[in-house]
Amino acid sequence: MEPVKGRRWQLRDSEPSLAEVNFLSEKLAIQPLTARALLLRGICTAEQGQEFIHARLGTLPDPSLLPDMAIACSRLEQALVRREKIAVHGDYDVDGITGCTLLVETLRQLGGQVEYHIPLRMKDGYGLSADAIRQAKDNGCQLIVSVDCGVTAHAEADLVSELGLDLIITDHHQPPDELPICLALVNPHLPGSRFPWTELSGVGVAFFLLVGLRRRLRENGYFNHHPEPDLRQGLDLVALGTIADIVPLSGVNRILVRAGLQLLQQGTRPGMAALKKVADVNQVTCGAVGFRLAPRLNAAGRLEDAALGVKLLLGDDLQEVQELAELLDSFNRDRQQIEQQTLEQAISRLSELEKKERYSIVLADPRWHSGVIGIVASRLVERYHRPTVMISLEKEQGKGSCRSISNFNLYRALQQCAEPLFGFGGHAMAAGLSLSVEKLEVFTELFEQVARRELTAEDLVPKISHDGQCRLSDLSMRQVAELETLQPFGAGNPQPAFYAENCSVIAPRILGEKHLKFDVERDNLQLGCIAFGMAERFEELSDEVDLLFRPGINRWRGQSSVQLQVVDFRRANR
Repeated sequence: MEPVKGRRWQLRDSEPSLAEVNFLSEKLAIQPLTARALLLRGICTAEQGQEFIHARLGTLPDPSLLPDMAIACSRLEQALVRREKIAVHGDYDVDGITGCTLLVETLRQLGGQVEYHIPLRMKDGYGLSADAIRQAKDNGCQLIVSVDCGVTAHAEADLVSELGLDLIITDHHQPPDELPICLALVNPHLPGSRFPWTELSGVGVAFFLLVGLRRRLRENGYFNHHPEPDLRQGLDLVALGTIADIVPLSGVNRILVRAGLQLLQQGTRPGMAALKKVADVNQVTCGAVGFRLAPRLNAAGRLEDAALGVKLLLGDDLQEVQELAELLDSFNRDRQQIEQQTLEQAISRLSELEKKERYSIVLADPRWHSGVIGIVASRLVERYHRPTVMISLEKEQGKGSCRSISNFNLYRALQQCAEPLFGFGGHAMAAGLSLSVEKLEVFTELFEQVARRELTAEDLVPKISHDGQCRLSDLSMRQVAELETLQPFGAGNPQPAFYAENCSVIAPRILGEKHLKFDVERDNLQLGCIAFGMAERFEELSDEVDLLFRPGINRWRGQSSVQLQVVDFRRANR
């Protein structure tokens, strides 16, 4: 199998009219390129524009619109008033770690007696752990609260009931047709949910549970005798988990993340300050979270014990959290080495496949560590643009991580391939599965059949979305600075990108062996460009190119200038 080479440039949405651009520009007092970017993100009215730009916490929806919220809050209130022990059960990814931390921290601030459990990836696997449930019973817990897991945990929910405990499940994954039996199941995807935003992260669901609980406690006079926590102080955790879980950064998530990023920047949480230090992060952006902070928290769950991440985030001893941050940093370096080795092995396997065009990738190997196969699956999607399943084999069983492309819903695809699987779960773009080795070939063929039904040949060509054509002269410091106010950028709110045609390339050079740096000129205006990871394309730079880029401001040694971050380029065709 050969890596994809061509990429199709396409407008992000239907072309807005000049009248629409001018209207929004005037009503919001913004530059035309900013108005165009908003329109292409579905922001069409002045009211929507104000909500998007200001993203106020006061506009968050009512938590009572989530299913079973009243039941969950009532039971938590009872546990607090009666001083019952509560067990919080999280998951081993960043969303689960931050969600667990948020619930434990806040419930303890409310006076609760709270313990927590994070499953070991290699020992327990994903989801609620039967051993952890029994341990909670032995420790005297009377209530278990899950975060970022549980919506498919039928057997575990039954065990909780058998042991005489209550279970509140908070989750954000797609629910199966048959739900586990528990006291309360809080999930925005459930049929009948009235919550206006379904794409919450696990930690996002946990945050709204706490908002609902605090309101109930206020109404019932609990804070006449107990201090009331400021829930805004936990938004750093919400931002961290939401960005790491790659849910859309629009709507409710945008509001939460924007406020949370400010807290992350301040670094008032000792564990977060230590993590920023080892990751060499000074300016906290979505990119810094996604590529520097989150991987270090994830590394604990991938290679060792994700509970170390909770311990770091809850910690207040400066020496202890610094030692924990350094430990997570070392795990991350180990993870990078294992990941690179696995990626090279996977690419080698794919290069040996028959020349027949495949619409999907399914690879399995006993050498592969289950903690890194999800990352490697993402790398293969970037390289080959195919729905990809990477499976780690141990004895006669396999654990798989799946990643997808646009127009291919992984969760629905796995529903169609369910017969040979022990189980599966996840989202449209990312999922997990388990199966026996003897069923591997059957699953591989079924998955390929589904991919061929759902995808066209055109879907297999990567598309780069942009916000239209612009002139270099449009990119004033004021305009580019204004575009930066549309942050946070990420899934669901991509950084604005534009293209310019027939740009003259000046002084191209390779920077740091991996990157390209050059200037472009058009209409007597010259701007600097940086193309990360494109050094191998040096020979493609011709005298004139069409350039697709994200405009930004390069701040260096007290000087600021407009710089274009190159997404793609092609030979100009005058």
